[in-house]
Amino acid sequence: MTAEKFLVHKFDNGFSLVAQPMPWLASAAFAFALPAGCRYDRSDRIGTASFASEMVQRGCGKLDSRQFIDQLQLLGVDYNSSISNYHSWFGGAMKATELHDTLSIYRDVARDPHLPASQFEDGRMVCLQEIMAMEDDLSRKALREVRLRHYGDPDGRSPDGSVESISSLDISHIEDFVKTCYQPDGSILAVAGKIDFDALKDHVADLFADWKTGEPPIAEESTPSHGSHHLPFDSEQTHIALACPGVSYTHQDFYTHRAAIGVLSDGLSSRLFHEVREKRGLCYSVFATCHSVGKRGAVIAYSGTSSGRAQETLDVLVSELRRLKDGITSEELDRLKVQFRSSLIMQQESSRSRAGSIASDWYHLGRIRDVGEINQIINNLTVEGINEFLVDRYPNNFDMVTLGPKPLELNDAISTAQA
Repeated sequence: MTAEKFLVHKFDNGFSLVAQPMPWLASAAFAFALPAGCRYDRSDRIGTASFASEMVQRGCGKLDSRQFIDQLQLLGVDYNSSISNYHSWFGGAMKATELHDTLSIYRDVARDPHLPASQFEDGRMVCLQEIMAMEDDLSRKALREVRLRHYGDPDGRSPDGSVESISSLDISHIEDFVKTCYQPDGSILAVAGKIDFDALKDHVADLFADWKTGEPPIAEESTPSHGSHHLPFDSEQTHIALACPGVSYTHQDFYTHRAAIGVLSDGLSSRLFHEVREKRGLCYSVFATCHSVGKRGAVIAYSGTSSGRAQETLDVLVSELRRLKDGITSEELDRLKVQFRSSLIMQQESSRSRAGSIASDWYHLGRIRDVGEINQIINNLTVEGINEFLVDRYPNNFDMVTLGPKPLELNDAISTAQA
């Protein structure tokens, strides 16, 4: 692999620029994270962060809503936005020659959005459409609910909000959120691709160095509602979502944990795919994944199945999750290492992927792990080390959400009294 180089500059106002030159590419990409995630929505206004993200892209600086879109298209920017628990994300990939002009536009998104009152109801309709699309996606609905029950609010919060919360918002709520949360301290601009870092740093300084910071936003906290929960729905299908304690991305054993869960769910040779779907034909979809919010981690598992075989599916799914305590094999680890290394190589071919990765590393770790370091961690994974880790940390003590015609029985769910 080509040796990696990372360059970092933190401005006096708390704004961080992190970059990875990839001179073999003709493209550049950026990931711009603002400390404006959905955890900072008021509990009676969940969805504000998402609504604000929609509104700040409806005109900024000298550009109205139409001109904003036209200008990005003229620059050839493949742009996107999203909301996570801690951040509002804006990003894009483009020809490297268009990077500076693109960043100038996103300077105005963050610092000088119009928030046009004339388009407020249009923005509300976009948010409501997202909620309705989620309601129609039953697997997503079950997974959203199990995360909320496991983590509690705001760590398990979905950014979409509800029809009621979005309908209650007015323009002043969006203005207050942007004023409070769109600020330099804690913002991260990550850039990867064919770049000149000195020129980039000077340009970013012109855009953001004089941005005044304010008081950090405060998140409200609540107690998780652990246990089993059923969402009645008249259907021939049942959706099963499980959550149990895991380790976060910041934890020293994250890759050990990630490897163990990968044996369950990475690829067509994984245990869940083979045992639940292929061998028994119980479901059309099954997986388990490591999930992380801040310094908290979980294992999230899901299966979608016919209602008539839902209880059997749940029993086999839980059995396979718990069977990790018996350990993994060398053959399973060898297959997983090949997949990990392939993923690392593919990541090196994408400026967009690298921009997102270095932004995430900088936020979670305060530094950037290069591919060589991650490859060494993978090389050092052993069956003995993973099996020793799993003695006390195998998936167990589940929260469960089911969505379908009738509830299912789960032994060893976390009781509310333990919360």
